[in-house]
Amino acid sequence: MKQSIAHIALVVRDYDEAIDFYCNKLNFDLVEDTYQPEQDKRWVVVRPKGGQGTTLLLAKASKPEQNRFIGDQAGGRVFLFLSTDDFDRDYADLLEKGITFVRDPKKMDYGTVAVFEDLYGTKWDLVQFAKGHPLAE
Repeated sequence: MKQSIAHIALVVRDYDEAIDFYCNKLNFDLVEDTYQPEQDKRWVVVRPKGGQGTTLLLAKASKPEQNRFIGDQAGGRVFLFLSTDDFDRDYADLLEKGITFVRDPKKMDYGTVAVFEDLYGTKWDLVQFAKGHPLAE
């Protein structure tokens, strides 16, 4: 049996502002942006540049009760983890693009990590796994 997680849905306020942030600030690729008339919504998928695995489905809040989850889908914890092959390069690039880091870089047993927020306040780890770690590139 072979299975994988295809998409993770991330509730956003607006498709276009989310696409702009993820593609122009985080350097993600826009994989798909398709209008679905039967549901009057868009199917918007992005992924990290060079990524081949799980993608993010940018899902616009469509009901008032969904709005409260924008920026806080994990109850204030880090929700998503962006793995990199060059922490220093990507950290400097994100700082230059105005990304807000809420925890400075730290060397841990598993690698180097810093916590940043997306445009809505969702917390992310930027992480470069140490050589020998099962997720190291």
